[in-house]
Amino acid sequence: MKRNRFLLALLTTLGLASTSLSQAQLALNELEYLETQGLNVMLAHDYYPEGHQGGVSIIQNGLRVATNGDLRLERTPGQWSPIPAKIGDRTIDAASEAISCRFQYPDHKRNRKGFNPIEYPDLEFAYTLTIQPAADNSFTITVDLDEQLPPEWDGQVSFMLELFPGFLFGKSFDMDGQQQGLFPIQANGPGDYDANGKYQIQALAKGDALSIAPESDAQRLLIKRQIGSELELVDGRGLHDNGWFIVRSTLAKGATRQALKWTITPNVIENWISEPVIQVSQVGYHPKQQKHAIVELDKNDSARPTLSLNRLLPDGSLQPIVNTTTEDWGRFLRYDYLRLDFSEVRQQGTYLVTYGDLRSNPFRIASDIFTRHVWQPTLEYFLPAQMCHMRVNDRYRVWHGACHLDDARLAPLDHNHFDGYIQGPDTRTHYQPGENVPGLNRGGWHDAGDDDLRVESQAGTILGLVQTYEAFNQLYDNTTIDQNTLTVEIHQPDGIPDIIQQIEHGALTVAAGYRELGVLYRGIINPTLRQYVILGDTVNMTDNLPFDSSVSKDQIPEIGQGVTGSPDDRWVFTTRRSPRHEVIGASGLAAAARALESHNPELAAECLAYAEKLWTEIEAEDLQKIPLAIELLLSTHKPEYANFIAQQANPIAERFEFLGWRVSRVIDQITDKTFHQKFRAAAEAYSKEIIEAETKTPYGVPYEPDIWGAGWGIQRFGAQQYYLHQAYPELFSKDLMLNALNFVLGCHPGTNTASFVSGVGSKSLTVAYGLNRADWSFIPGGSASGTALIRPDYPELLTWPFLWQQTEYVLGGGTTDYLFLAQAADYLLNQ
Repeated sequence: MKRNRFLLALLTTLGLASTSLSQAQLALNELEYLETQGLNVMLAHDYYPEGHQGGVSIIQNGLRVATNGDLRLERTPGQWSPIPAKIGDRTIDAASEAISCRFQYPDHKRNRKGFNPIEYPDLEFAYTLTIQPAADNSFTITVDLDEQLPPEWDGQVSFMLELFPGFLFGKSFDMDGQQQGLFPIQANGPGDYDANGKYQIQALAKGDALSIAPESDAQRLLIKRQIGSELELVDGRGLHDNGWFIVRSTLAKGATRQALKWTITPNVIENWISEPVIQVSQVGYHPKQQKHAIVELDKNDSARPTLSLNRLLPDGSLQPIVNTTTEDWGRFLRYDYLRLDFSEVRQQGTYLVTYGDLRSNPFRIASDIFTRHVWQPTLEYFLPAQMCHMRVNDRYRVWHGACHLDDARLAPLDHNHFDGYIQGPDTRTHYQPGENVPGLNRGGWHDAGDDDLRVESQAGTILGLVQTYEAFNQLYDNTTIDQNTLTVEIHQPDGIPDIIQQIEHGALTVAAGYRELGVLYRGIINPTLRQYVILGDTVNMTDNLPFDSSVSKDQIPEIGQGVTGSPDDRWVFTTRRSPRHEVIGASGLAAAARALESHNPELAAECLAYAEKLWTEIEAEDLQKIPLAIELLLSTHKPEYANFIAQQANPIAERFEFLGWRVSRVIDQITDKTFHQKFRAAAEAYSKEIIEAETKTPYGVPYEPDIWGAGWGIQRFGAQQYYLHQAYPELFSKDLMLNALNFVLGCHPGTNTASFVSGVGSKSLTVAYGLNRADWSFIPGGSASGTALIRPDYPELLTWPFLWQQTEYVLGGGTTDYLFLAQAADYLLNQ
């Protein structure tokens, strides 16, 4: 009774016991989620639990405060923990407005060979999750099992809801009026080991009714359990750095129907409206380019204050600019949009966009806008920081030591690696499993936020760098790279263009792999999960000494503790053949041969010889080999490659979206008139298609949001538009290319208007998923994936270092497409 009296008192005190009649109640909408002004509750629109998207999600007063409401088998699950599989579509009961979805354990797709394997216990069961609106903008969550759980699992399976930590640090919680506390910035003990020897952090609180952030009208959330064990508030970061706060409750023992029931009451600010967001390029604009600023508005916001462009004067005053136009663009996703066109403004200076009392960040209009501070950080910071097998010095700091000098041992046979690599029943080489392969401890870049070397990311980066070098001939030099001493010195020029030295660094690893193995490696990666998740200096991932297999087994230290002599060397995988990856690898070698001909002729010759040999070895359809034929044609000018391309006229035309920009690079070397006619017709059709697609968003680019941020795809689209514009300027406007760059640099949906490229622009991502993510930091010039979609209609870019689908840096196109696109803008606008 005491807890019930507390709950009633808490509801009254927090203003949750009744709701103003002027506030519409939570109800089912046409997008199949529960909605009222200021509150959205989704079920199974997303299914990406390892990325903290899925199950039951709550967007409260404009913030996604909770997600992943679902059944889990562990107390604080991590990235490789068992997850359920969604069965079928949502079920809607129009009368009760209940939304249901069925799930099952295990997820057989994720448990199969060839997919990142997850170890599932011997447990199979199915269940239904249901959310349903209740009084006073509350809603209930119920769990119905198809049948009782096995006795050994009865009372072990829990429903849990994850709370985003970034909104809660320093805020309070209250459990039953008896246990209060603050959400800590870091995970704090105490903890102990459970019966299985696994560390478990002590709960922050336990009870029946939990109030989250009671002091905050925007975030106050009450969770009350009705069926199931008591609530437990746990810090999910106790085992996993990328964990969230968790509220959990185990299912009622022996139950099937209504094995669990919670009532959740988010506080909804009456007549809540999101603040308008001004979206501009955080860098600025060239006087000659099309220029738009976007204002993102709540769909319930009817106010329309003045939207204007203002020149910032030296004394701080603003000078309104009159030659602009404003368009009420319409609805996109969940927002309404205004668009300010100031394309006619060409006077150089610093500007701000104002909307009523709101101001954008300052940006420039200048003819040298893309000449400095835009693409250089990618070349002089990000690529050096990602270089493997090198010590990277940067004035007073060291980005990392010379790492992985013990690369690499051949992976064991019939092995399915946790990151998706597979080694089959034979090695395809003369090396034996566990044997050290020489030459692999040079060159290459750490891919993404981890440190593996995928052949497609290595060769893809080479390709992008060569394309950038050949298109714009930027001989920028601000870095010393010494392959003899394995050292890099940032902000110390050495007389050699940085881009040439980076191409060389990539070619060293791809060429060495083929030289030693006789095949292109599939990837080089840490053998254990303990090493894979290590954050900080990559030199600490191995002991840097090739493993001595002659050492007695009882004298071998455990892997992952940094003890010298352990078999911690990375594994090289060779046996899962992929025509796509082999074509990319060979294409990278062919491209490197051109760029390195003067700088390192011996390596250049080797790269070309391997690329031509791979042309004869790769077992792929002709369509798949077109990119390699293009690179070999550019490198050798041999008619056989031109003839091969000409013979593919029909498939190239059918796949123009993917191949047109590539072929346009060699179109002048194709003499077949029929080919040119078909290629031109396909170009005309594709031009109409993308022009129609770009009108569907206010941003002037084809954009279909997804779980992963769209930044990489859009900058790739922009880079491809350069080649199409060069080939057919009358069909492909440079505006599409420039709009893509604006999108990446800040003119994109959502409340976070940061440039996706760290350290570039007046506001950029300064917390990102890179090698230094544990420090809540960034790498200048790294281009992140960017704003993601919380399905079906909520764009999100969180300030959080552990969401790879929003803020991760990657090699390949994720890096070089931006480098290319920024240089292309400078070239086209100033040529």
